[in-house]
Amino acid sequence: MSSRVARKPIEVPSGVNISIQGAIVAIKGAKGELVLEIPEAVAVKFEDKQLQISTKDGFVKADAIAGTIRAILNNNVIGVTNGFSKKLTLVGVGYRAQVAKAKDGRSTLNLTLGLSHPVVYVAPKGVDLASATVTEIEVTGLDRQLVGQVAADIRGICGGLRKPEPYKGKGIRYSDEVIILKETKKK
Repeated sequence: MSSRVARKPIEVPSGVNISIQGAIVAIKGAKGELVLEIPEAVAVKFEDKQLQISTKDGFVKADAIAGTIRAILNNNVIGVTNGFSKKLTLVGVGYRAQVAKAKDGRSTLNLTLGLSHPVVYVAPKGVDLASATVTEIEVTGLDRQLVGQVAADIRGICGGLRKPEPYKGKGIRYSDEVIILKETKKK
């Protein structure tokens, strides 16, 4: 195996249970459970509180797949112990956000973005939305990919119409995003 990422074992903290059944790896922790299906080019072993990832012979690009699977499994272990979160900020006059719960338990985000109508975003299962103030949105969940995707969907809402613009900086942005403002045109 030549993938340096896949060679490094994943340390599993106490309180996290891992079960491997064929090509399915289930990771259960204090916050919940995540399941991942492993491709046939990769083998996963759990022993001595460590997850070991290795490649099987005869598969093209098995090293790259092994590195990716190791990164996903590591994120799953972190997700079931601590969880992941992304913060978004609304910048602009009249830009507001409200979070409510739908009947099926999913979070619903009501956005006022200077349009003629309010924009409603319903989060997928496994992701929670929170709003401490009317201009801040926090996306939390176990699955790192899903949390990032939901944050990107909210940022690109309305077909990217409300992404941060370079002159005043108004729009929906990540809280740690830096917007380089342009100087306005001069006569």
